[in-house]
Amino acid sequence: MLFLCGACGIMALLLLFTRFISKSRRRIIIAMLLIAFFLLWFDRLAYVYAGVPGHKAYIMVRLSNFMVFFLTPGIVLGFNTYLMDWLTHEGGFDTVPRRLKVIGFAAGIGMVLAVVSAFTGLYYYFDETNTYHRGNGFLIAYIIPVLCPLLQYTVIRQYKNVFRKLIYISLILYIFVPIACGILQIFAYGISIVNMSMVAVSISLFIFTYVDINNVVLQAHQVELKNAQGEKEHLLKLFDQTATAFVSAVEKKDDYSKGTSVKVARYAEMIARMSGKDDEECRKVYYAALLHDVGMIGVPDKVIKQESDPDKWDYEAIRKKPLIGREILSSISEYPYLSQGAYYSHERYNGTGYPEGLKGKEIPEIARMIGVADAYVTKMSKKRYRDPRPDFVVREAFIRGAGEEFDPEFAKIMVKIIDSGQGEKSAESSVEVEKALVCGQYRDTVSRGIDVESDERRITFECYRDTDDPEVFSAPSIVLFDSFDKRIHSDRKTIGEYHYLEYGEVWFDDHMITTAARKMVVNECAETGTAQDGDDSTSAGKYEIIASRYEDHMKLKMTGPHYTKEITVALADGSKSVYIGLTGEHCRLKNIKVEPTGEKTGIDDIKRIADEISYIDHLESDLKNVQIDRNRSASTEGMEITNRHRLVFHTVSLPGSSFIWHCPYLVLFYSENGMVDGPGYREYIMIKLNGEDNGSNDYANNRFVMKKTDDFPGWDRWKELNSEGVECTVTFERKGNRIVLKTENQGIKIESTTTLLDDKERVYAAVTGDMVAITDIRVINGHT
Repeated sequence: MLFLCGACGIMALLLLFTRFISKSRRRIIIAMLLIAFFLLWFDRLAYVYAGVPGHKAYIMVRLSNFMVFFLTPGIVLGFNTYLMDWLTHEGGFDTVPRRLKVIGFAAGIGMVLAVVSAFTGLYYYFDETNTYHRGNGFLIAYIIPVLCPLLQYTVIRQYKNVFRKLIYISLILYIFVPIACGILQIFAYGISIVNMSMVAVSISLFIFTYVDINNVVLQAHQVELKNAQGEKEHLLKLFDQTATAFVSAVEKKDDYSKGTSVKVARYAEMIARMSGKDDEECRKVYYAALLHDVGMIGVPDKVIKQESDPDKWDYEAIRKKPLIGREILSSISEYPYLSQGAYYSHERYNGTGYPEGLKGKEIPEIARMIGVADAYVTKMSKKRYRDPRPDFVVREAFIRGAGEEFDPEFAKIMVKIIDSGQGEKSAESSVEVEKALVCGQYRDTVSRGIDVESDERRITFECYRDTDDPEVFSAPSIVLFDSFDKRIHSDRKTIGEYHYLEYGEVWFDDHMITTAARKMVVNECAETGTAQDGDDSTSAGKYEIIASRYEDHMKLKMTGPHYTKEITVALADGSKSVYIGLTGEHCRLKNIKVEPTGEKTGIDDIKRIADEISYIDHLESDLKNVQIDRNRSASTEGMEITNRHRLVFHTVSLPGSSFIWHCPYLVLFYSENGMVDGPGYREYIMIKLNGEDNGSNDYANNRFVMKKTDDFPGWDRWKELNSEGVECTVTFERKGNRIVLKTENQGIKIESTTTLLDDKERVYAAVTGDMVAITDIRVINGHT
C-alpha cells in the first residue's frame, strides 16, 4: 500500500512538469492520482487502527473508513471526467454522451451516501474495540464502482475509433480490473483489494497516457522530418533542374560539349562512391562536377570553337575558365564546394596544372575526383580536332598518369570502372556495322571493321552499280586490317595513333593485294555464272563472305554472282587482331548482315601456309616456356604453394605489344589439375607486373600495395625494357591461409597479401600475361 501510494505521489508530481498533455487533462489525471493516493492511504490507516483502543484510534478508524467509502465513487467520477475530456478534445464532440452525465450524477450520489453511512451505519459500524464490521447496506457501496464502469465501457466501445490503441487498452484495464476485484472482495473479507486495484489502474492510466503521448510526439516528429525531407528533396530537385538547365545553356556555346558535364558528374560521383564516401558526400561531388565547367561561359567563342591543333590554342584565354567559374559559383555561399570544384579541377597531381599549380594533397579532394572524371569524359568524347579515343588508349592514359597527372587512388578507381564495363562506350565500339554503303571512287567509303575470330561469321550483302556509264568499273571488295578503332586510316598521324596495320585487299574475282600479311594464298577460285549483257564480271547480285581465324592464320570463303574463292591468310603474328572492312568502287552495298554460323575453327581447320612465329624457342628449365599472344590466351602450369618459393623467369614483350599491361601476369588459384581454367577453377588474385590487380573476391581478401621506386625509369622506358627482355623474380610465402607475394621489376615494387576464405588446401601459382613470351622458368623451393 505504501509503495502504491508513493508511486501515485511521484507520478502526480511528474505531471506538473509535463508539457505535451493539455492542461485540462493534466489536471484531471493529477486529481485521479491524488484521489487514488488518499484512497489507499486512508485504507491503510483503517487497517492500522482497526481494533486499537484509545481516543486517537477511535477517530482515525472512523475517519479512514469514511474517506475510503467517500473516495471510491470519487475514483469513478474522476475517470468519468477523463472520458468526457477525451471525447471533447480528441473526438471533437460538442456534447458528451448522456450516459456519462448520468454516471457523474450517480457518482455524486455515491459520495453523499458515504456521508450518510458515516452517521447511520448503512455500510459499516464499529464495536467498542474500534473493530470494523459490515453494515446491512454494505452491498450498496459496490453499486457505483461496479455498474458505473460497465456503463462507461458501453461508451468506450461505441466510440472505440476515437481512442488510440494504448489509451483504449488502459481504459479497458481501468474498468474491468476493479470490477473483477470488487466481485472477489464480496467473498474475500479482509485487505481491500478493490482499492489497491483502483490505485494500480490509475497508475497504469498515467503510464499508458505517457507512453501514448510520447508516441504521438514521435509520430509528429517523424511527420515533421518527413515533411522536412520532402521539402529538402523538392529543393534539391529544383536545384538539380536549375543547375542542369544552367549547364545546358553554357554548353550551347560548343556543340561538342553538350551533355559532357552530366557525364563528368556521373563518373565523379561513381569515383566518390567507390572510394567509400557516403551519400551526402557523393551528392556534393556530383553537383560540384556538374558545375565545374561553368567558367566556359566567359571564354570567347572563337577560342572555344578552335579547330586547329591544340598546340596552337589560346591558352591564356582557356586558363581564365577556372577563375570565371569560381567567381560565378562563389556567390552560392551555402555550398562552397561548388566553387572549389570549378576552380581547382584543372590542377594536376604533380603540380603542372592551373590556376595555382597546387600539388598532391594540396588540391582539394573533390577537385581531384572531378579532374579524373573530366579527363575520362574528355578523352572518350569527339572533339573538333580529333575523334574519340579508344577505351584501351584511355585506360593506359590513366595508368600512366596515376601519381603524375591524376591522384593515384582515383585513377586506379577509374581504371576499375573501365574494366568493369561501367564506363563510356567509345563511339566506334558502340556502333554496329553499317547496313548500307555508297561507294564512289575506290575506298572513299569503307565500313566499320568486322571482327574475325575463331567463331566463324557469315557476312552477306547485295551490290548494285552506282553509275550509268558501262565503261566505268564497278565492284565490291574487302580490306583486311588491324586498328584500335576498327577503322581504315590513310594519314600518317592516325596510322600511328591507332596502330593501323593493313594486311591486304581482296576482290570477288581473281584479284588481291598483299601488304602486311606474311602470305596470302588462293586455295580455290572458280567462276560460278555468266555475266549478263551490259555488265562486267562483278555485276549486281548477292555476295557472301565466311571468315574465321586460328592463332596467326585466317581463312576466307568469298562468293559473288560469278566467282567463288577460298583464301588463307598468314597474319603478322598471333597477337594481332584482324578486321574485314567492306568497300567498293562505283557501287551501292545494301542489306549488310553479319551473323555467326555456329562453327568454331580449330588447329586442323586451317592449313598453315607460313611457319609459326615463336619467341620461346629457347632451352626450358623447370617449367615449359609459354608464348601468350593475346590476353591470358596461355599460361604456365601451376606451381603449388606450400611454404617458401622463388619463381624466376625471363620475359620479353612481343613485337606487336602496345600498352603498359602487355607484360607478365601472376595468378594465384585452385583447380583440380593444377592448371589455369582447369576443373573446379577458382581464382584468388591476378597481378599484372605493371602494378595492377583485380582486387578481392568471394574466395580471398587481398591487400595489394604497389610503389614506384627511385629506379623507375618512366613508362616509355619501362615498355622498352620489357621489349628488350628482362629477368623477373617473384617470391611466395605461405602461412596457413595467408600467402604473401613480393616482386620488383624495373622500379615497380609489388607486395600482395592474400587471405584465403575457402577450404581448399592446395593453392597454385602460374604465370600468364598479354602479348608476352615467358622462358627459362625456374622454381626454387625453400628460399631465404
